[in-house]
Amino acid sequence: MRRRTFLRLAAGAIVIQSARVAWAQTYPARPIQLIVGFPAGGQVDIIARVTAQWLSQQLGQSVVVENRPGAGGALGAEAVVNAPPDGYTLFFAAASNTVNASLMKNLSYDFVRDTVPVAPINRINLVLEANPSFPAGNVAELIAQAKADSGKMNIASPSLGTPPYMAVELFKMMAGIDIVHVPYAGEGQMVTDLLGGQLQVAIGGISAAIGHIRAGKLRALALTTATRIDELPGVPTIGETLPGFEASGFSGIVAPKGTPGEIVGKLYDAVRAAQADPKFKERLADLGVSELALPPAEFGKFIAGETEKWAKVVKFAGLKPQ
Repeated sequence: MRRRTFLRLAAGAIVIQSARVAWAQTYPARPIQLIVGFPAGGQVDIIARVTAQWLSQQLGQSVVVENRPGAGGALGAEAVVNAPPDGYTLFFAAASNTVNASLMKNLSYDFVRDTVPVAPINRINLVLEANPSFPAGNVAELIAQAKADSGKMNIASPSLGTPPYMAVELFKMMAGIDIVHVPYAGEGQMVTDLLGGQLQVAIGGISAAIGHIRAGKLRALALTTATRIDELPGVPTIGETLPGFEASGFSGIVAPKGTPGEIVGKLYDAVRAAQADPKFKERLADLGVSELALPPAEFGKFIAGETEKWAKVVKFAGLKPQ
């Protein structure tokens, strides 16, 4: 009797696995929805639309972007977490989703636990930038000045929870400095005030500042990325002064928990094919971002690591969950 039961269960498992493989082989059989947790026209949305165009070519089906903005990307993520795990509803994850885990107290899901990583697309590079009149010419001099003028120097960033905002708090924590953090509602006004001399120092996206840096209207003190980048040759990283420092935004694709591995693999292969296209690389460079390529398992570890890192920074900064 036991042997018969075992054989029946084994046969059932084989049938289910065969069905999953057959399903994956015909995937995708209809258009795929790619949900973005931010409004249309922003940097994450633009990158998502560029990615969707290339994926449509690779998969032979339309990948349609749908914007569901709100709560720093949390609402869009919730919609995907609750979607069927069939590969037809995907989420274009961003760095804010790793911050939300500790910054929002009423999330109905655990982003790490309730999503399946597919593939990252890019890093969003950030820069520590200064008005040319600012006396410090590098990170070490800035830290020394901040310690000499404890609690008097200002540093700006875009709004709460954004990658530049968290980069400022990480910088304060690792440098051991007391510096007043001035968050702006948007990056445009922040750059305007930095150019006008109302601000001395800020951390922001490279895409918003690179033209001013090249024109000599702003000075790039350092990059927040782990390594130097081609777009700003000769500019060092903060990590060269503060070993281990790294802060950047990112974008990537995740799926609902339970999405079959065969489908995840097919999506990952499509992303890698897109990333191998020189035109795709060029388009990302035009947007001021750099490619980030990791297999699904490594992407999952990356998301978990970012979530853990930002939880420590949230605690250090005394930020209260909203």
